[in-house]
Amino acid sequence: MAILFENSKTCENLMRAFAGESQARNRYLFASSLARKKELYVVSQVFEFTAEQERAHAKAFWDLLQPVAGKTITVDGTYPVDISDEVLPLLRAAQHNEYQEWEVDYAGFANVAKEEGFANVASLFNMVAKVEKVHGDRFGAFADRLESGALFSADAPVEWMCLNCGHILSGKDAPKACPLCKHNQGFYIRLSEVPFT
Repeated sequence: MAILFENSKTCENLMRAFAGESQARNRYLFASSLARKKELYVVSQVFEFTAEQERAHAKAFWDLLQPVAGKTITVDGTYPVDISDEVLPLLRAAQHNEYQEWEVDYAGFANVAKEEGFANVASLFNMVAKVEKVHGDRFGAFADRLESGALFSADAPVEWMCLNCGHILSGKDAPKACPLCKHNQGFYIRLSEVPFT
């Protein structure tokens, strides 16, 4: 016998996922603000870029809740309280949380949806899980560089781009200030990591 969507664990899991993505978005916007205060504009942009993707995930989950529009769904969940005065712990927490969503939460939600006969929801959970792994990898890479002092330094010459004006130059280190717009080193990113060209 088919399970009604409104009585399913899948419906609850969609609401949990919506809440989780919504909270992640806000945590990343708060972390972005701190990174900007610490003059780590590039890290601020990584948090904002990811926050916008979390918004898109929340919207996708929200849209699948259409069959229960107008109802109230009660769910229990656990959500991290990642608060710090430093950027590195926030990057590490974000990395951990993204891997949690990838390996545990969304994988489990996908299995439940499949078992309950909601293949479209299972598919969405699996797609979002893959993106969350990318998020975790990205946060981890920036955390590793920040921790090792290599955020603005490379072992061999690379191309660097100023996120303020787009100036590109080559070298082992990003300049202390952009020669074009004079913004500080915190605006530089490896050109290979720029999300836009």
